[in-house]
Amino acid sequence: MAKHPFQLEAVWNGGRNSDGHIEAGNLKSSISIPREMGGPGVGTNPDEMLLGAAATCYVITLAAMLERADIGVESLTLHSDAVVDVTNNIFTYESITHKPVITLKAESTPLQVEKAHRLAHKAEESCMISRALAGNVKLATEETVRVV
Repeated sequence: MAKHPFQLEAVWNGGRNSDGHIEAGNLKSSISIPREMGGPGVGTNPDEMLLGAAATCYVITLAAMLERADIGVESLTLHSDAVVDVTNNIFTYESITHKPVITLKAESTPLQVEKAHRLAHKAEESCMISRALAGNVKLATEETVRVV
């Protein structure tokens, strides 16, 4: 069994409403609490990074599954929405909804279209980040599959 370690270095410049910087491999970013949550809104924030991790993992997993199924993809795009609930100053990451648009090549069969729909949901179950979030964050997929 192979294990793949990842490291992150962080510098924080003060109290709650300050900012900082993170570096983890190719990820290099300023960070702070988002303006919508009473912070300075500098750089990115944990909410965006969690959504980014979930969306990136999902779209890569979906692309790999479509390729392994030998489904000809013309294009694959993704829009993902997250909802964070703030009640009594307690922040809860409530849900992530992925909305992939899978555009298949003109020669795609009805069976391939049906399989693309199934794989859009299976990718959510297979993605490492989705599995890490399962039971804590509601995950949903609302796919569109079309043929050009």
